[in-house]
Amino acid sequence: MARHEDGADLHHLVWRLGPGWRVCSSAVLGGGIGPREWILNAQVPGGYPRLDPDRHLAEIAAAEGLTGPGAGLMTAADVTAHTRATDGGATATATCGLGVRGWAAAPAEGTPGPPPPGTINIVVTLPVPLSDAALVNAVATATEAKVQALLDAGLDCSGTPTDAVCVAAPAPGPRLAEPFAGPRSRWGARLARAVHAAVLDGARRQS
Repeated sequence: MARHEDGADLHHLVWRLGPGWRVCSSAVLGGGIGPREWILNAQVPGGYPRLDPDRHLAEIAAAEGLTGPGAGLMTAADVTAHTRATDGGATATATCGLGVRGWAAAPAEGTPGPPPPGTINIVVTLPVPLSDAALVNAVATATEAKVQALLDAGLDCSGTPTDAVCVAAPAPGPRLAEPFAGPRSRWGARLARAVHAAVLDGARRQS
């Protein structure tokens, strides 16, 4: 979706999940584990000036007509260049901004001045319910697959300092929740392959 904000033409991606879904995420808005009816991944200008990103995302969501609980991500990367991959029912969508990248365990404290566009945001949807533990495991699996994809793309990094992940799955009901989502479980393996393919595609487009 397109929007005009502070003199800039920007875009955002929207997932309209509806009721009956749970999301586990590191999102700045609606992070953690809980019921979520939508996910928003919004592009913002490089050197983002606002100090209230959660409120900003809520404003974008309201303008989009999104109601109920949701999760909001943001990135300075061009979200129209998102990449998507599926594997056996698992779907991963990635926006890959690699202007600021490095290793998670880095000795430096950062650099002065506004950073160039960055952030790898990953949104995964699964068709089966997951337990709380499996949801957390799914986020870890997605992160592992992201790092593998970056290395396979020839990049010397584990990601960017502002990466975020959302995993969405139906809420448990009559169907028992899947207890595992590690990379060798049925759904974790599918999730990992989908994330790897989406991030690898996005990373290669920038190489």
